[in-house]
Amino acid sequence: MASDDERERAAAVSAAWRAALLGYRRELRARQLAASTMRAYAGDLEELAGWATAAGIDDPRGLDYRRLRGYAAALAGRGLERTTVGRKLAAARGLFDHLTRAGVAAQNPAELLPNPRSASRLPRVLDREQARRLLERIPATTPLAARDSAMLELAYSSGLRCAELVALDVDSVDFDAETVRVSGKGGKERIVPLGEPAQRAVSRYLERFRPALVGDPAQRALLLSKSGRRLSPSDVTRRLGRWVEEAAIAGRVSPHALRHSFATHMLEGGADLRSIQELLGHASISTTQIYTRVEPGRLRAAYAGAHPRA
Repeated sequence: MASDDERERAAAVSAAWRAALLGYRRELRARQLAASTMRAYAGDLEELAGWATAAGIDDPRGLDYRRLRGYAAALAGRGLERTTVGRKLAAARGLFDHLTRAGVAAQNPAELLPNPRSASRLPRVLDREQARRLLERIPATTPLAARDSAMLELAYSSGLRCAELVALDVDSVDFDAETVRVSGKGGKERIVPLGEPAQRAVSRYLERFRPALVGDPAQRALLLSKSGRRLSPSDVTRRLGRWVEEAAIAGRVSPHALRHSFATHMLEGGADLRSIQELLGHASISTTQIYTRVEPGRLRAAYAGAHPRA
């Protein structure tokens, strides 16, 4: 049943806009979108139609790119979250895509409408002392604790994504070469170094504790649950949360924060961005460059000490 707000918005919309919204709603229903998505799109588009009608644009065909820019500016001027504005503009693009396919509109005026730029958020990074405290807090005296020690040492030592971590098999680690073979995004494989503490933690887990978790001898996953299955990313997040709390580290620490910490500490130690890019498995150096904003003080000091006209 429509709410009072929805009925009020619908009453403020011209007949041509109502017909356009009804046609698009039927298309979305045929695509079997989730009810919540349907409600969000309906509300966003009724708002657009109401704004246009109030501005004297009684027909969707009269809403051009310039006027849509005015609508986007009006949304931003209300102090809405960027994600909310982006969703409303996406709804407008979808409506006009529908109208062009139906032959109602000659073109989509929202096609070139830019989305609001997302706020640039620097990743959460543990400092060196926090990382040490987290990793050394795990007692590694039981199968699950030993597994967690190996898991988090691997994540921090080699900068692995959570999905890469749980995808490791027992033969992914080469103790002779002191490396781990990682299957990254797009199935791209890379070989990354494995530090001594991580080697010790993984070796201890494999030799003394993993056999207690194995149910099926054919199971090749390195990191196993207590029921003998391969760990999932949510398992990693949950277990990390426990040890973060044990180490008395304030705030939420995600598995990705260990990867960010790896990259940041490498940069602080003098590694170049190209090397870090290769270790992280980034396809583009631009992705790796976010870490140059994590520790600007160190980079400024390096610049001051190295550049002749600093």
